[in-house]
Amino acid sequence: MILEVAILNIKSDLSHDFEKAFQQASRIIASMPGYISHDLQKCVEIENRYLLMVYWNTLEDYTIGFRQSEQYQTWKQLLHHFYEPFPVVEHYYSVIKSSK
Repeated sequence: MILEVAILNIKSDLSHDFEKAFQQASRIIASMPGYISHDLQKCVEIENRYLLMVYWNTLEDYTIGFRQSEQYQTWKQLLHHFYEPFPVVEHYYSVIKSSK
């Protein structure tokens, strides 16, 4: 399992519009093969900052299955104009996991 992480800085005064667009975009990403789940969280300290975490079965499910899909073009149209600057997207795998 791969965790995709992106810090999303949204242009001033567009948080509400971004959240609305992201609800639409959520349906796109959730329909992709290899998708497991995602979570969008809003930063407490920095207005207009969000953390996006997406779980994929494999890195290729993201890099090939999602990024090279027609659905990604719609994702881009819905969301990319909100970002300033454009986010860095990184992928991680679990080394140590703990829960209560």
